[in-house]
Amino acid sequence: MTVVDMLNQIGATIVTTFRDVLPIAAILFGFQFAVIRKPLPNLGRVLMGFLWVLLGLSLFLIGLEWALFPLGRLMAQQLTDPAFLASVNNVETVTGSVRELVWTDYYWVYLFAFLIGFATTIAEPSLIAVALKANEVSGGAIGVWGLRLSVALGVAIGISLGCYRIVVGDPIHWYIMTGYVVVVLQTLVAPKLIIPLAYDSGGVTTSTVTVPLVAALGLGLAETVPGRNPIIDGFGLIAFASLFPIMSVMAYAQISQWISARDKNVASN
Repeated sequence: MTVVDMLNQIGATIVTTFRDVLPIAAILFGFQFAVIRKPLPNLGRVLMGFLWVLLGLSLFLIGLEWALFPLGRLMAQQLTDPAFLASVNNVETVTGSVRELVWTDYYWVYLFAFLIGFATTIAEPSLIAVALKANEVSGGAIGVWGLRLSVALGVAIGISLGCYRIVVGDPIHWYIMTGYVVVVLQTLVAPKLIIPLAYDSGGVTTSTVTVPLVAALGLGLAETVPGRNPIIDGFGLIAFASLFPIMSVMAYAQISQWISARDKNVASN
């Protein structure tokens, strides 16, 4: 890609982002001036903020296109390359023939999916914001790091299981249906304080950092695993990344409640 091509792409991205942000600004300013009919405080600062949003979103989209999407797909392709799998799994037999790969041969894919899911979720700005606000509103009852770690663990497990599904080719609906049955059962017994936050935690994980890498990983995996269709099998990892944090956050609350009750019983005795 030449410098001219790069500049053209940057310009086109900025124009597209401006077109996408414009309706949001129209609604906000329209309600402020036409419905509420009051001047907007710090108008200059707000306009400057919109400018930074425009530039930030444009640069972020360019970064996705140039780095995160290609990198995620490249990692999936390299980890599922037959030569790499043969070297780490010793699939070549004594006679020189090569046996068919099975799902256990892709353990590096599962490990990578777990680690990248955990790391991207910990770094997710929306999750950090929700954790800080939940800690503030609950008066410290909900720990910032406890929530972040439980959500990250749920995402990591979900993405790993989603990668396993792609490798073996199972229908996605059985996993999602089973997961939501577990969520409903947990909802019946989980502390009431945590249930709405747990449901919201599934949404905050599918944001700016996690989605690009997870989507690229799923597509790359479906393109390289024999017999998989990128359209049918490549998508769905984000559904796993949204579902499993709900379970992990409610489990975190249930375990915390159990530990607290146990400590009270020990203290009373």
